[in-house]
Amino acid sequence: RRNELAKKQYSGDEHGVVNGISLVNLLWTDGEAYIPVDYRVYWIENDDKTKNDHFREMLTRAKQRRFSPFYVLADSWYASIGNLKHIRKYGWHFICSVQYNRQVSVTQGTYSSIADLDFADEPVKRVWLKELGFVLATRTVDGNGDATYLVTSDLSLSDYDAFVHHWEQRWKVEEFHRGIKQTTGIEKCYATLATSQRTHIFASFIAFLKLEARRIKEHISWYEQKAAIPRFATANYLNWANA
Repeated sequence: RRNELAKKQYSGDEHGVVNGISLVNLLWTDGEAYIPVDYRVYWIENDDKTKNDHFREMLTRAKQRRFSPFYVLADSWYASIGNLKHIRKYGWHFICSVQYNRQVSVTQGTYSSIADLDFADEPVKRVWLKELGFVLATRTVDGNGDATYLVTSDLSLSDYDAFVHHWEQRWKVEEFHRGIKQTTGIEKCYATLATSQRTHIFASFIAFLKLEARRIKEHISWYEQKAAIPRFATANYLNWANA
Protein backbone atom coordinates (compact mmCIF):
# COMPACT_ATOMS: atom_id res chain seq x y z
CA ARG A 1 0.00 0.00 0.00
CA ARG A 2 3.00 2.32 0.45
CA ASN A 3 4.40 1.52 -3.01
CA GLU A 4 4.62 4.81 -4.91
CA LEU A 5 3.77 3.23 -8.29
CA ALA A 6 0.91 1.01 -7.09
CA LYS A 7 -2.70 1.95 -7.70
CA LYS A 8 -6.12 0.36 -7.64
CA GLN A 9 -6.93 -1.10 -11.06
CA TYR A 10 -8.82 -3.89 -12.75
CA SER A 11 -7.00 -7.20 -13.20
CA GLY A 12 -8.08 -9.60 -15.94
CA ASP A 13 -6.38 -12.47 -14.11
CA GLU A 14 -8.18 -11.74 -10.85
CA HIS A 15 -11.41 -10.58 -12.54
CA GLY A 16 -11.59 -7.70 -10.11
CA VAL A 17 -9.87 -4.62 -8.72
CA VAL A 18 -6.41 -5.14 -7.23
CA ASN A 19 -3.61 -2.91 -5.97
CA GLY A 20 -0.61 -3.10 -8.27
CA ILE A 21 1.70 -1.54 -10.84
CA SER A 22 0.31 -1.12 -14.36
CA LEU A 23 2.55 -1.51 -17.40
CA VAL A 24 1.67 -0.78 -21.02
CA ASN A 25 3.80 -3.03 -23.23
CA LEU A 26 4.75 -3.03 -26.91
CA LEU A 27 5.75 -6.46 -28.18
CA TRP A 28 7.22 -7.46 -31.55
CA THR A 29 6.62 -10.95 -32.90
CA ASP A 30 7.02 -12.82 -36.14
CA GLY A 31 4.69 -15.51 -34.86
CA GLU A 32 7.50 -17.29 -33.00
CA ALA A 33 9.64 -14.77 -31.11
CA TYR A 34 8.55 -12.69 -28.12
CA ILE A 35 10.52 -9.44 -28.20
CA PRO A 36 9.42 -6.61 -25.87
CA VAL A 37 10.57 -3.43 -27.59
CA ASP A 38 9.07 -0.79 -25.31
CA TYR A 39 7.03 -0.33 -22.16
CA ARG A 40 5.59 2.43 -20.03
CA VAL A 41 4.59 2.60 -16.36
CA TYR A 42 1.03 3.86 -16.14
CA TRP A 43 1.16 6.46 -13.33
CA ILE A 44 -1.30 9.17 -14.30
CA GLU A 45 -1.05 10.86 -10.90
CA ASN A 46 2.59 11.69 -11.67
CA ASP A 47 2.71 12.46 -15.41
CA ASP A 48 -0.96 13.05 -16.31
CA LYS A 49 -0.71 10.48 -19.15
CA THR A 50 -3.45 7.98 -19.95
CA LYS A 51 -2.80 4.48 -21.25
CA ASN A 52 -3.76 5.74 -24.70
CA ASP A 53 -1.15 8.49 -24.42
CA HIS A 54 1.48 5.85 -23.65
CA PHE A 55 0.22 3.71 -26.54
CA ARG A 56 0.70 6.52 -29.04
CA GLU A 57 4.06 7.52 -27.60
CA MET A 58 5.39 3.98 -27.95
CA LEU A 59 4.23 3.78 -31.56
CA THR A 60 5.88 7.12 -32.30
CA ARG A 61 9.09 5.84 -30.74
CA ALA A 62 8.85 2.63 -32.77
CA LYS A 63 8.51 4.71 -35.95
CA GLN A 64 11.60 6.73 -34.98
CA ARG A 65 13.47 3.46 -34.45
CA ARG A 66 12.52 2.41 -38.01
CA PHE A 67 10.09 -0.35 -37.10
CA SER A 68 7.77 -1.30 -39.95
CA PRO A 69 5.11 -3.67 -38.56
CA PHE A 70 3.03 -5.87 -40.81
CA TYR A 71 0.08 -5.13 -38.51
CA VAL A 72 -0.38 -3.27 -35.24
CA LEU A 73 -2.54 -5.50 -33.04
CA ALA A 74 -4.44 -4.20 -30.03
CA ASP A 75 -7.53 -5.00 -28.01
CA SER A 76 -10.59 -2.78 -27.75
CA TRP A 77 -9.09 -0.67 -24.96
CA TYR A 78 -6.70 0.86 -27.51
CA ALA A 79 -9.10 0.98 -30.47
CA SER A 80 -10.12 4.60 -30.06
CA ILE A 81 -10.43 6.73 -33.19
CA GLY A 82 -7.45 8.80 -32.09
CA ASN A 83 -5.27 5.70 -31.75
CA LEU A 84 -6.39 4.23 -35.07
CA LYS A 85 -5.69 7.49 -36.87
CA HIS A 86 -2.28 7.59 -35.21
CA ILE A 87 -1.45 4.14 -36.60
CA ARG A 88 -2.73 5.09 -40.04
CA LYS A 89 -0.65 8.29 -39.99
CA TYR A 90 2.51 6.19 -40.14
CA GLY A 91 1.27 4.18 -43.11
CA TRP A 92 0.75 1.08 -40.98
CA HIS A 93 -2.24 -1.26 -40.88
CA PHE A 94 -4.08 -2.22 -37.71
CA ILE A 95 -6.19 -5.16 -36.59
CA CYS A 96 -8.11 -4.37 -33.42
CA SER A 97 -11.00 -5.76 -31.48
CA VAL A 98 -13.83 -3.31 -30.85
CA GLN A 99 -16.81 -3.18 -28.53
CA TYR A 100 -20.06 -4.71 -29.75
CA ASN A 101 -21.74 -1.29 -29.94
CA ARG A 102 -19.09 0.35 -32.13
CA GLN A 103 -20.89 2.32 -34.83
CA VAL A 104 -20.43 1.25 -38.46
CA SER A 105 -22.26 1.95 -41.68
CA VAL A 106 -23.04 -0.29 -44.63
CA THR A 107 -25.36 2.23 -46.24
CA GLN A 108 -24.07 5.80 -46.34
CA GLY A 109 -25.54 7.94 -43.58
CA THR A 110 -27.06 5.03 -41.66
CA TYR A 111 -25.16 3.73 -38.63
CA SER A 112 -25.70 0.65 -36.50
CA SER A 113 -23.77 -1.36 -33.95
CA ILE A 114 -21.18 -3.73 -35.36
CA ALA A 115 -22.98 -6.53 -33.48
CA ASP A 116 -26.04 -5.96 -35.69
CA LEU A 117 -24.17 -6.88 -38.87
CA ASP A 118 -25.06 -10.20 -40.47
CA PHE A 119 -21.83 -12.17 -40.92
CA ALA A 120 -23.58 -15.45 -41.80
CA ASP A 121 -23.22 -15.21 -45.58
CA GLU A 122 -20.33 -12.75 -45.73
CA PRO A 123 -17.87 -13.35 -42.85
CA VAL A 124 -15.76 -10.31 -43.77
CA LYS A 125 -17.61 -7.09 -44.54
CA ARG A 126 -16.42 -3.75 -45.88
CA VAL A 127 -17.98 -1.05 -43.72
CA TRP A 128 -17.48 2.58 -42.81
CA LEU A 129 -16.21 2.95 -39.23
CA LYS A 130 -17.67 6.12 -37.78
CA GLU A 131 -15.20 9.05 -37.74
CA LEU A 132 -12.47 6.98 -39.41
CA GLY A 133 -13.34 5.57 -42.83
CA PHE A 134 -13.57 2.23 -44.61
CA VAL A 135 -12.41 -0.89 -42.76
CA LEU A 136 -12.99 -4.61 -43.02
CA ALA A 137 -14.96 -6.12 -40.16
CA THR A 138 -15.47 -9.68 -38.99
CA ARG A 139 -16.62 -11.67 -35.97
CA THR A 140 -15.13 -14.64 -34.14
CA VAL A 141 -16.99 -16.81 -31.65
CA ASP A 142 -15.20 -18.83 -28.96
CA GLY A 143 -16.17 -22.14 -27.45
CA ASN A 144 -18.36 -20.42 -24.86
CA GLY A 145 -20.32 -18.61 -27.54
CA ASP A 146 -18.76 -15.22 -26.78
CA ALA A 147 -18.29 -13.03 -29.85
CA THR A 148 -15.30 -10.82 -30.60
CA TYR A 149 -15.63 -8.13 -33.25
CA LEU A 150 -12.55 -7.20 -35.26
CA VAL A 151 -11.72 -4.41 -37.68
CA THR A 152 -8.71 -3.86 -39.93
CA SER A 153 -7.53 -1.00 -42.10
CA ASP A 154 -6.09 -3.50 -44.61
CA LEU A 155 -8.84 -3.63 -47.22
CA SER A 156 -7.10 -6.49 -49.03
CA LEU A 157 -7.50 -8.82 -46.03
CA SER A 158 -10.80 -10.23 -47.22
CA ASP A 159 -9.98 -13.87 -46.46
CA TYR A 160 -11.58 -14.73 -43.10
CA ASP A 161 -9.00 -17.36 -42.10
CA ALA A 162 -6.08 -15.04 -42.85
CA PHE A 163 -7.81 -12.19 -40.99
CA VAL A 164 -8.28 -14.29 -37.86
CA HIS A 165 -4.80 -15.85 -38.13
CA HIS A 166 -3.13 -12.46 -38.01
CA TRP A 167 -5.34 -11.34 -35.13
CA GLU A 168 -4.47 -14.44 -33.11
CA GLN A 169 -0.84 -13.31 -32.98
CA ARG A 170 -1.98 -10.74 -30.42
CA TRP A 171 -2.19 -13.57 -27.89
CA LYS A 172 1.62 -13.53 -27.87
CA VAL A 173 1.51 -10.49 -25.60
CA GLU A 174 -0.54 -12.43 -23.03
CA GLU A 175 1.96 -15.30 -23.17
CA PHE A 176 4.75 -12.76 -22.73
CA HIS A 177 3.02 -11.28 -19.67
CA ARG A 178 2.75 -14.72 -18.09
CA GLY A 179 6.35 -15.58 -18.96
CA ILE A 180 7.97 -12.43 -17.60
CA LYS A 181 5.98 -12.72 -14.36
CA GLN A 182 6.83 -16.38 -13.78
CA THR A 183 10.51 -16.29 -14.75
CA THR A 184 11.98 -12.90 -13.81
CA GLY A 185 10.27 -11.99 -10.54
CA ILE A 186 9.04 -8.70 -11.99
CA GLU A 187 6.26 -8.61 -9.36
CA LYS A 188 8.52 -9.60 -6.44
CA CYS A 189 10.24 -6.32 -5.60
CA TYR A 190 9.21 -5.09 -2.15
CA ALA A 191 10.76 -1.62 -2.48
CA THR A 192 8.36 1.26 -1.90
CA LEU A 193 10.24 3.92 -3.85
CA ALA A 194 9.27 4.50 -7.49
CA THR A 195 12.92 4.71 -8.56
CA SER A 196 13.70 1.29 -7.09
CA GLN A 197 10.63 -0.28 -8.65
CA ARG A 198 11.46 1.19 -12.07
CA THR A 199 15.00 -0.17 -11.86
CA HIS A 200 13.68 -3.62 -10.92
CA ILE A 201 11.17 -3.58 -13.78
CA PHE A 202 13.86 -2.61 -16.28
CA ALA A 203 16.17 -5.36 -14.99
CA SER A 204 13.33 -7.88 -15.36
CA PHE A 205 12.85 -6.91 -19.01
CA ILE A 206 16.58 -7.32 -19.68
CA ALA A 207 16.52 -10.72 -17.97
CA PHE A 208 13.56 -11.79 -20.09
CA LEU A 209 15.37 -10.76 -23.27
CA LYS A 210 18.29 -12.97 -22.25
CA LEU A 211 15.91 -15.88 -21.67
CA GLU A 212 14.19 -15.31 -25.01
CA ALA A 213 17.47 -15.04 -26.92
CA ARG A 214 18.55 -18.43 -25.55
CA ARG A 215 15.11 -19.93 -26.19
CA ILE A 216 15.35 -18.91 -29.86
CA LYS A 217 18.95 -20.04 -30.26
CA GLU A 218 18.97 -23.26 -28.21
CA HIS A 219 15.24 -24.12 -28.06
CA ILE A 220 15.24 -24.20 -24.26
CA SER A 221 12.04 -22.85 -22.71
CA TRP A 222 12.06 -19.90 -20.34
CA TYR A 223 10.85 -22.15 -17.54
CA GLU A 224 13.54 -24.79 -18.07
CA GLN A 225 16.20 -22.08 -18.07
CA LYS A 226 14.90 -20.73 -14.77
CA ALA A 227 14.66 -24.21 -13.22
CA ALA A 228 18.23 -25.05 -14.29
CA ILE A 229 19.71 -22.29 -12.10
CA PRO A 230 18.68 -23.68 -8.67
CA ARG A 231 19.05 -27.23 -9.97
CA PHE A 232 22.72 -26.64 -10.78
CA ALA A 233 23.33 -24.85 -7.46
CA THR A 234 21.56 -27.60 -5.48
CA ALA A 235 23.54 -30.36 -7.19
CA ASN A 236 26.82 -28.60 -6.43
CA TYR A 237 25.82 -28.06 -2.82
CA LEU A 238 24.90 -31.73 -2.36
CA ASN A 239 28.18 -32.81 -3.94
CA TRP A 240 30.04 -30.50 -1.58
CA ALA A 241 28.05 -31.64 1.47
CA ASN A 242 28.65 -35.32 0.71
CA ALA A 243 32.36 -34.92 -0.06
